Amino acid sequence: MTSQELFEQIRSKRSFLCVGLDTDLKKVPQHLLAGDDPIFEFNKAIIDATAPYCVSYKPNLAFYEAAGTKGWNALVKTVKYLRGHYPGQFIIADAKRGDIGNTSQMYARVFFQEMDFDAVTLSPYMGSDTAEPFYSYAGKWAVLLALTSNASARDFETLKLENGEMLYERVLRTSMDWGTEDNTMYVVGATQAAQLGSVRAIVPDHFLLVPGVGAQGGSLEEVARYGMNKRCGLLVNSSRGIIYASGGRDFAEAAAGAAAQLQSQMSMLLQKAGL
Repeated sequence: MTSQELFEQIRSKRSFLCVGLDTDLKKVPQHLLAGDDPIFEFNKAIIDATAPYCVSYKPNLAFYEAAGTKGWNALVKTVKYLRGHYPGQFIIADAKRGDIGNTSQMYARVFFQEMDFDAVTLSPYMGSDTAEPFYSYAGKWAVLLALTSNASARDFETLKLENGEMLYERVLRTSMDWGTEDNTMYVVGATQAAQLGSVRAIVPDHFLLVPGVGAQGGSLEEVARYGMNKRCGLLVNSSRGIIYASGGRDFAEAAAGAAAQLQSQMSMLLQKAGL
């Protein structure tokens, strides 16, 4: 999927919502736990309920790896279900990988060739050779960590270098040469909305994956104000605020309601931006 194709999905659905599938067995409704595959059944219900309101899904791999082989199998089934029933959805593996070249080749193979994700999140801090294998797959994306929403991001990401720029700004400027706006996206946390302007000054045309709206307290309006570009250029992720909107039998309906509410706000923001 190219950036233009992603924008066309956004414009068609009047939404730039990414639903985070951070599926925790401890939070799955009790009535699903008796089944053979409660993680997948939960995901399937969430997907069916929220697909009309979003353009992307982002499984966080830690939640599946924590459940061992059952969790990994549920992840495989989730991706296959999305591909079979909602082929227009942009699927991101939130894996935050980043290792030496031969190891990265294996990561790229499993996420892009074996599992057919559209994109994978990567840590860029070991340099370009850790990302190169992911760029060898046509139509696939590298999503590079830039300025994250966690409180201790300031430990490294906002350190000032000798020339006065911050470390995350160096990451943006350097990694722009690794790929293009059709295969490189950047993670910028919603709680860092005020700094989205400086991010946009460096990468005006790239898509940004923005977590932190909802449960983490980020403002959707501020994200749009500082981060939106002429093709929207945003995928705003909400995880807990949608998938755990209810812990009862109505969990899917509650998720649909939460996603619909965000989609409605996004539609108004797109309209305001003339998109």
